[in-house]
Amino acid sequence: MVYRSLFGLSVSQRQSLVISLTAFFTSLLLIALVSVLILISIRGSAYFWPEPIYKVTGVGHDGSEFSVLTNVFEEASHHDITLKYSDSNHPYGYQKQLEKRHITHSELALNSAEIKLFDGRRILAIPQYIVVPDTVPQSLSEIDKIIEDVALLTQQIELLNTRHLAPIHEALSEFDKRNVDVDAPAREKLVVAFKAYQQRVETLEARRAQYMLLVEFADKTPFAVPIASIQDVDFVSRLSLFEKWQVVFSEIAVFLTDSPKQANTSGGVFPALFGTVLMVFLMTIIVTPFGVLAAIYLSEYAPNTALTTVIRVSVSNMAGVPSIVYGVFGLGFFVYTLGGSIDELLFSDSLPAPTMGSPGVFWAALTMAILTLPVVIVATEEGLRRVPEGLKAGSYALGATKMETIIRTVIPIASPGIMTGVILAIARAAGEVAPLMLVGAVKFAPTLPIDGEFPYLHLDRQFMHLGVLIYDGAFHSQTDGKSASMMFASCLLLLVVVFVLNILAVLLRARLRKRYLKG
Repeated sequence: MVYRSLFGLSVSQRQSLVISLTAFFTSLLLIALVSVLILISIRGSAYFWPEPIYKVTGVGHDGSEFSVLTNVFEEASHHDITLKYSDSNHPYGYQKQLEKRHITHSELALNSAEIKLFDGRRILAIPQYIVVPDTVPQSLSEIDKIIEDVALLTQQIELLNTRHLAPIHEALSEFDKRNVDVDAPAREKLVVAFKAYQQRVETLEARRAQYMLLVEFADKTPFAVPIASIQDVDFVSRLSLFEKWQVVFSEIAVFLTDSPKQANTSGGVFPALFGTVLMVFLMTIIVTPFGVLAAIYLSEYAPNTALTTVIRVSVSNMAGVPSIVYGVFGLGFFVYTLGGSIDELLFSDSLPAPTMGSPGVFWAALTMAILTLPVVIVATEEGLRRVPEGLKAGSYALGATKMETIIRTVIPIASPGIMTGVILAIARAAGEVAPLMLVGAVKFAPTLPIDGEFPYLHLDRQFMHLGVLIYDGAFHSQTDGKSASMMFASCLLLLVVVFVLNILAVLLRARLRKRYLKG
C-alpha cells in the first residue's frame, strides 16, 4: 500500500515507466558508443587525408619575420593555429603554435609538394627539377619513373648484400673461429670475392647517390633530397577529390603493411597488427581446451559440495582481478620461474643470456589465457547446464559411457555456449595492455615472431601490440596533430580487429547452433 501510494501508479503504468526508463538509458548508452566511434573515425581518418600546403608569412613571438610552407591546423580556441612546416632550418618538419593575429598573409601553395621519405619524415617544399647522372636535369613529370629506376638500383644492392656479401662474411667469421691462417687458399679466395662484390656495391651506391630532387622552400632556399630516400611525392594542394581519395587508399595500404617510424609517430602498424592477431590466436588455442575441460569437470564430475561451491565462486571472482596482477604473476611465474627452468634444462649453452627466461609472445599468450580462463569456464558451464537431461539419459540408455555422452552429445550441443566464452575472451585479450607490457609486448620489435628461419614460429621473441602502440603514441602525440591522428587510426584498427575476430566467432557459433540446436 505504501508503494502504491508513493507512486500513485497502477501496475501497468509502473511497467510502462520501467520500460521507458530502460529504453532511455539504453539509448543514451548507444549514443555514447556511437559518439566515441565517430570521434575515433574522424580523428583517425585525418592521418590518411592529404592536408593542403599553404605559404604563410607572419611575425614570430620574438618579432622576427618568417615565410614558410606549412600545413595549418586550427586550435579548439579558434584564436590560435598550429603550423607544421618545413624551412631551411627545419627541412624535415617542425611545428609551432601562434595567435592568428601574428599571420600577415596566407595563400594556397599550388606548386608545393609533400615529399614522403622512407624513414617516416616529410618535407614540404616546391620541387624544381631532378638531377640524373650522365644526362641533363629532368623535369618533374619524370619523378615516378626515376623513383622506380632508383628502386631497382636499391634492389640490386640489397641482392648483392644478402646473396653474396652476407654468406661470404659468415664464412670468414667461421674461419676466424677455427683459427684458419690468413694466407690459406680458401680464405684468400673468399677475400677476393668479397672485395669484388663490395666494389660492385660501392659503384651502385655511388651511382644511386647522384640521383637528387632539387627543391626550394618559401624563402627560395635550395635543398637537395636523395631520390633513394623518397617514398612518394604528392602535390597535395592541387589534387582533385578523386586524386585525394587515391592518396588516402595509398596511405591506408602503407599504414597496414609498413613498420612504425619516428618513435611510432609515423609509418605503419603491420608488426603491431601481426603481433596482436598472433597473440590472440595463441591465447585462444591455449585457453579454449583448458576452459572447456574445467567447465566439464565442474558441471559433470565434481560433487555438489562446499568445496565445489568455493571453486565456482573463486572462478567467478578471478574475472574481476585487475589485469596488472595477472601481468605480475606471468612475469614472476611463467617468465622467471618456468622460463628460467627451461633455459637450465634445454638452453644451458646459451646461459647467462636467457632464451625462454625472458618476456616473449608465448608467455604473453599464456598470461592472457590465464586472465580470460574464468570467462571461458563460466560461459561453457552455462552452456553445459542448458543441455537437456533427456538427451543424456537417452545416450546412456543406448549404452554410451559417460565420456562418450560428453564428447558426442553434451559438447556439440553446448558448443554455442563455448563459442560465447571464446568471443568474450578474444574481446578482452585483444584490448589489454598493462599485463602484456610485462610479459612480452614492446614499443618496437626488430623482427616478427614468425619468419623463414627454423623453427619459423619463435615463441621466445618479443612482439608489438596495437594496444601498446596506442599507449606509446599517446605520449608522443600530445603536441603533434598528425601523430595524434595515427594514434586514433590505430584505435580504429584495433576496434576493427576485435570486430572481425568476434564476427568470425559469431558466425561459427551460429553455424554450430544451426547444426546442433535446429530441432
